[in-house]
Amino acid sequence: MECCCGLLTAEKQPVPLKGIEVELEVKDHVATVVSTLHYDNKEDKAIEAVFVFPLPGDAAVCHFSAKVGQTEIVAEVKEKQEAREEYDDALSSGQQAFLLEESEQSSDIFSLSVGSLPPGESASIRLEYIIELAVQADDALRFCLPAVLNPRYQPQGSEGGGVQVTSVPASQVPYSLSFSARVSSPRQVSKIDSNCSLEPLQYLNAEQSQAVVKLAAGHKFDRDVELLIYYKDAHQPAAVVEAGQVSAKPGTLMGDAVVMLSLYPEFPQAVMSSLASSGEFVFVLDRSGSMDCPINNTKKSETRISSARDTLLLLLKSLPMGCYFNIYSFGSSFEHIFPTSVEYSEKTMEEALKKVKEMQANLGGTEILQPLKHIYNQPCIPSQPRQLFVFTDGEVGNTKEVTSLVKKNSTSHRCFSFGIGEGASTALINGLAKEGGGHAQFITGADRMQPKVMQSLRFALQPAVEDISVTWDLPQGVTAIVLSPPLTAIFQGQRSLIYAQLTGQSSEAKDCFVTVKYNLAGHPTQNQIPFTLQPTEETGLTIHRLSARTVIRSLETEKNNYDLMPFMEREDKKEEEDGVKQKVVELSVQSGVSSSHTAFIAVHKGESSTTQGPLLRQIIPVPSFRNMPQMMCMRSMPISPPNAFHNMPQMMCMQSMPVCPPDAGFAGPPPACIAYADCAMGGEMDDLDEMCYGWTKEIVAPSPPPCMDPLLELVSLQKASGCWPLVKALAAAMEKTSEEVEKPKPAAVSKDVWATILALIWLHGFKADAQDEWQLLAMKAVSWLCAQKASCVAECVAAGNTLLGCEVTKDTLGI
Repeated sequence: MECCCGLLTAEKQPVPLKGIEVELEVKDHVATVVSTLHYDNKEDKAIEAVFVFPLPGDAAVCHFSAKVGQTEIVAEVKEKQEAREEYDDALSSGQQAFLLEESEQSSDIFSLSVGSLPPGESASIRLEYIIELAVQADDALRFCLPAVLNPRYQPQGSEGGGVQVTSVPASQVPYSLSFSARVSSPRQVSKIDSNCSLEPLQYLNAEQSQAVVKLAAGHKFDRDVELLIYYKDAHQPAAVVEAGQVSAKPGTLMGDAVVMLSLYPEFPQAVMSSLASSGEFVFVLDRSGSMDCPINNTKKSETRISSARDTLLLLLKSLPMGCYFNIYSFGSSFEHIFPTSVEYSEKTMEEALKKVKEMQANLGGTEILQPLKHIYNQPCIPSQPRQLFVFTDGEVGNTKEVTSLVKKNSTSHRCFSFGIGEGASTALINGLAKEGGGHAQFITGADRMQPKVMQSLRFALQPAVEDISVTWDLPQGVTAIVLSPPLTAIFQGQRSLIYAQLTGQSSEAKDCFVTVKYNLAGHPTQNQIPFTLQPTEETGLTIHRLSARTVIRSLETEKNNYDLMPFMEREDKKEEEDGVKQKVVELSVQSGVSSSHTAFIAVHKGESSTTQGPLLRQIIPVPSFRNMPQMMCMRSMPISPPNAFHNMPQMMCMQSMPVCPPDAGFAGPPPACIAYADCAMGGEMDDLDEMCYGWTKEIVAPSPPPCMDPLLELVSLQKASGCWPLVKALAAAMEKTSEEVEKPKPAAVSKDVWATILALIWLHGFKADAQDEWQLLAMKAVSWLCAQKASCVAECVAAGNTLLGCEVTKDTLGI
């Protein structure tokens, strides 16, 4: 019997990647990430190691170098095809070469090729990127190190090729990760939380404005590494000026100074207290097979689809009377509950809830493009602003097609997006929100989906911000060229960033101001930020590179719009399209920031000898978050040569959704996961939902359906108008009998008023920690109560507190 030892892939081949070290440095809300990958060839022949891995979709990758022995080779940014040819030429000459390229379909997937690594040789790859950290609902800054890369579904007929990934279950990833973070800010670092085990936080100064933290020993690749950083008195408006690169030509982005503006608008309380009572709310739910995966890796974790169903319940109960709504769901095909959006009423709400309860993750692949096209083809309803809510695990391969479609229709709607589970595409989720003028949320680890979604609904119900303008007050001779796309949406408590290039010079020692003006619910409002032209020290070229990344992404979106044109129309504009691509390449090379049209190339031009025979090609597996009992085969789509985004097996086997055979009676949790590996198979499939299953021998006995959460049980009983009926189910949700609930009701009060006051007392008394989830539907209930002009309200509150054992005041209830 053959004995395999050491670090092995699923195909029992040695893995040359031995470990990854990540050093994170956070300065205020900007993070610099340095990753070092250690390779070691234990084979008896030269190898080419290929590693396809995730990075944040909005990261500015700005450095790539390789160290072989004592020699360090710093990579250059070149046009992608030129870089690929140089890489191939180097390998054919027996030289060592290293190639780093971004996927042309999704900006959050990169490929690293380590070519011609001789037997017994080691190499260290250093990769650096910069990213802005997103603000969360509780004012935390969120950093996420993607560790999980789930295979992306590529719809048939999509532009470009899919990204092929060799994956193994997280527990079988054959390389280690070490992670440390250093955080500094003008303000105190209050705390740092994580979904992973951390060593104790260590402060570096008496003011506690600098701190370090590390991952605890024994970390496994079963999740993304997420840090939540909390500052005291966080998020003040600020402007930071960075001097240009001395060696760069004045008048260019890298040669001139650049300013980064951080806006944190605070809207007047009087305006914010009145939420909109109109709007067309369109909810788009992913029902592909991967939505049957658990949200996180805990054994008791609910599935993505079940959490989404519960969230839709809260959303539907929280909508205002007078609005319109519809619900779409999609997989390989799509469905909608109503032919067109309908007015929100008790009848339409109940009809929608009935359909939502029946929704399963049984629609096959992840084709989001067609339902979005169908929605955009529906005429908008006058005086009902369209708000789109998209729920998906983000496992699609045509990201740029989707985000381009959203951008094309951005004037007619706002788009709020939710990435569910580990490995959701940051490029897709952030791209949907950015191009749609909305807000993006990620639900991972122990996160509950409901509070994050309800925060976005509150954003959607905020008065619309209109007529946004930005003006600059600068010394004579200095001009600001805004590099960021125009602001189209501003939300209470959320940061908005503006990058601008400062051209020209002035001897005036004048204070500078930037003023952002907008109309909020008819009220002219403005925020003004003062700053000086004195550059900030010790920022390097961080702000310049983030600015370059912003411009590159805008140009890539413009280029992608040409790609989506009909052939003849595109041919007519070929010169314009080529011009946009050339701008991307020039700025990418000038700034040293990656793009979809360039790549980093490093060649070790030392002593070389012609390689004898073909290189041994090894695909390094990445962790994929699956915990399902079946296996499926997915057809690979054609890939553009050469290198890591091509030459993959024609078929891939990967874990996927549990699809039970007829009458199997599966109801309990899935059995332990099965490892999967590349396999070669003949034939082709028409769609992702045409699967070949490898059924496990383990059969799970049926189990009773889980009990509904008491909060959701009580919420499910609320009427569309906002009131609760006095029924047996309401008493049961509050753990009372019907007699116990009905007996203390004041005689002069109607049953619905009494039941509604009881429900509000119960929410405040027993579910105060989940107020973010029920706040909007409680506001609707209070409005309904006030409209009833009921007598004896104080008597009802006192009687309700006695019944439920609470001490909630009438003022707390808001009635």
